[in-house]
Amino acid sequence: MARDSVLADLGAKGADGGAARELTEAVRRYRIDGASVRLADHDPGGTGPFTARDRGLARALLRAHTAWLTDRQRALAAQGQWAVLLVLQGRDAAGKDSLIRHVMSGMNPQGCDVTSFDVPNAEELRHDFLWRYHRHLPTQGKVGVFNRSHYEEVLVVRVRPEHLRSQHLHPSLIGPDVWDRRLLDIAGFEDYLTRNGTAIVKIFLNVSKEEQKERFLRRLRDPAKHFKFSPSDIRDREHWDAYTEAYEAALGATSTPRAPWYVVPADRKWYARLAVASILVHAIAELDLDRPAPLLADPETLQAARAALEDA
Repeated sequence: MARDSVLADLGAKGADGGAARELTEAVRRYRIDGASVRLADHDPGGTGPFTARDRGLARALLRAHTAWLTDRQRALAAQGQWAVLLVLQGRDAAGKDSLIRHVMSGMNPQGCDVTSFDVPNAEELRHDFLWRYHRHLPTQGKVGVFNRSHYEEVLVVRVRPEHLRSQHLHPSLIGPDVWDRRLLDIAGFEDYLTRNGTAIVKIFLNVSKEEQKERFLRRLRDPAKHFKFSPSDIRDREHWDAYTEAYEAALGATSTPRAPWYVVPADRKWYARLAVASILVHAIAELDLDRPAPLLADPETLQAARAALEDA
């Protein structure tokens, strides 16, 4: 589906045409196209073509985007030939959970699976590092969301060596090139998936250290939000620079034409949600969903069934 057709569809759903076009141009700049990535070059406080005074406009745009996603999810399910995987990565308190609620809110839960990956269990640790992620991939006709993902294997496992030691690997397999090899494995894994009908959209929610601190403090000050806080959040914050290096290496090594990364500014949640919705809309628009869905029965059988019901 051409970009102009997408914009026309969004306009029919109440989006301001000019604002939608400006948003589309803005999010294209978040795409990582080179092997060298410096997060310092990406402003976590950016809001694209909008300012804080445009939040009402942004909400209307988000509603139009989620309505579009709802419609195309039906086409995705009816055709049953493509799967869509949204990969969300980000530091603690980057806004992943709330983004899922807002962007995926209009989708039919039967056709959208969200998987959050916690510390691997004993069985998972006895398998290769991609095994547990492969098990949760969306099937054809469905949308899958990974809230954290296989990239944890080259992020937290890289920054905190005790996690690598728990994976029962022979010492000969843990050399200085282990991370480069894992990144190659991930890129190959994703290429395999895209060649077999899974469209992959990868988002890094780029939150600043200052904004993360404020969000942690809000959690600690509000008893209703204490469940969101873990002591490990502070430990990971102490390794901010190490995580930055790990993210930069992962983004540069695995952003490919088939499965690109987008570094989305996340200090303003209202804008991050809208930006991700726009990226997801245009990724799904590239799929050939207008091809008729395969019939479960031949036309004559369908006509006979209709006639039988009408004559009953």
